[in-house]
Amino acid sequence: MGNREDLLAGARKVILERGVAKATARDIAAAAGVSLAAIGYHFGSKERLVTEALSEALGNSIGDAMEELIGAGAGTSPLAGLTRLWNGMPAVFADNHEAMLASLENIVRIVRSEEARAQLGDQLSGAYTDLAANLRAAHPELDEVQADAISRLYFVLAQGLGVLWLLNPGEVVADGDQLAEAVRALAGR
Repeated sequence: MGNREDLLAGARKVILERGVAKATARDIAAAAGVSLAAIGYHFGSKERLVTEALSEALGNSIGDAMEELIGAGAGTSPLAGLTRLWNGMPAVFADNHEAMLASLENIVRIVRSEEARAQLGDQLSGAYTDLAANLRAAHPELDEVQADAISRLYFVLAQGLGVLWLLNPGEVVADGDQLAEAVRALAGR
């Protein structure tokens, strides 16, 4: 790994151990085994490093799990795929509990920073695109517009249900069967 990757790994380690608010640039550099100046060189600021480290970690971990669950729904209807995905998400939330807590803490910091919001906005469009591509691979009957719309719905559900799961770990606010029933009701079926 290079210094940049070491810093991302060091940031994730420190943030998961101490939380975003208590993670100092000095602690991150020490965990990464690099100089403090490397943060500025590679990321411009500790805040940018933290945003990228958490977005990448959760994006990879939760994103990969969602991709796997979406793929497992291939050969079924998109509605059956929705059911399968959301019945599997509580286990994904449980596997990523600490990272999700750190991400929640990070959201407050992002909301207060124009630069961090812009950085996250760039990453969100990539997340939607990736989800839409996974949906189209699993459900080729979806056109681009439909896959994009569903990917955005999935992202919103992941954020909302993830936060509600964190408030009461283990409690499932709405499972896949309930979400599918809601969609059928909205569609008038």
